[in-house]
Amino acid sequence: MSRTEPATLTRVATVDVTRVRLPLAQPKSRQLPDGGRPRFAERILVRVADPSGACGWGEITLADSERWGSLVRDFAPALLRHAWQRPTDVAAAWDDLPGDPAVESGLDIACWDLWSRQRGTPLSHALGGSRTAVTAGVTIPRQPSLESLVFEVNRQVGSGFRRIRLEIEPGWDVEAVRAVQNAYPFLVLQVAGNGRYTEDPAHLGALRALDGYGLLAIEQPFPADDLAAHARLRRDLRTPVALDASIGSLEDLDEAIRLEAGGVLNLRPARMGGLTPARRAHDRAVDAGWQVWCGADQETGIGRAAQVALASLSGVTLPSETPGAGGWFTRDVVTPPVRSDDGIIPVPLTQPGLGHTVDERAVRALAVRSARLSGDAAG
Repeated sequence: MSRTEPATLTRVATVDVTRVRLPLAQPKSRQLPDGGRPRFAERILVRVADPSGACGWGEITLADSERWGSLVRDFAPALLRHAWQRPTDVAAAWDDLPGDPAVESGLDIACWDLWSRQRGTPLSHALGGSRTAVTAGVTIPRQPSLESLVFEVNRQVGSGFRRIRLEIEPGWDVEAVRAVQNAYPFLVLQVAGNGRYTEDPAHLGALRALDGYGLLAIEQPFPADDLAAHARLRRDLRTPVALDASIGSLEDLDEAIRLEAGGVLNLRPARMGGLTPARRAHDRAVDAGWQVWCGADQETGIGRAAQVALASLSGVTLPSETPGAGGWFTRDVVTPPVRSDDGIIPVPLTQPGLGHTVDERAVRALAVRSARLSGDAAG
């Protein structure tokens, strides 16, 4: 190591963690045990700061008590003890800890944001992105009827979305796609099975029938651990097979490429463990000839800004996921909001880091729990 390298090392001096409760713009379709619908979603926001006061933000989309505990007890103290030169070095801080991609992702994104702000560069450029705008897509879950499905598609198309992703399941697949295509014959469509299909002849018959509709992709029809079934289906269809839940690590992606189990990658930083492994997964997928798009996990503006930066990479050629008309939450935590205009999301290039200002007053107003950890306390 040269004598000048230690001066470039970054040490995080403080880690602030805040659990926020966000009011949902539209109650989720999932029912609670009492028959009601969830009205709020919780996220953990992470703020890391260096000794000079420069800071970066990240987000953990799985905000349960177990993750809060592992973040405060293990992951944040390990980061405080760890000196790093580039964000790609951050993950070494928790080499000795049990893996938790959601927690690792939040801290990884925060360190990328901090590092970019320290250098006055946009996060997209720090990641190697070259796009100035990202094409947006939106997901529509199962609706009560085909009529309500077409109505919801109309609402999203009217808001400018150029790609619609329909969540499907056995019994809600071919007819749903047919109804949408009859109403919008030139709309770009893809479908997501969320692992609900098997190789039962009736299920395979429906998936083969979908092959005649010119879909952008059929995503994750089979369970995450059944790459072999995806490989068999891929050989049987003209429509590309996309993988989502099957890819939780670079090793998973390497195995999927080896088996030729797909041709499209739904890239989610929260599932991969942050921007560092997500960027590597992008590179490997592109090298293998796969197409890539960036999925979403109902993040706040912090997570969405990181996703936009990732989607600026040259290999992300398919529309990436954003909130639909009405958004996910009635109140967010960044300004300006991360949103699409006529189906396009601009990549912020005039501000360093995420390119959006975190509204710390909003964070405090939405907080249900908070903690601060410092380097002194980490030992």
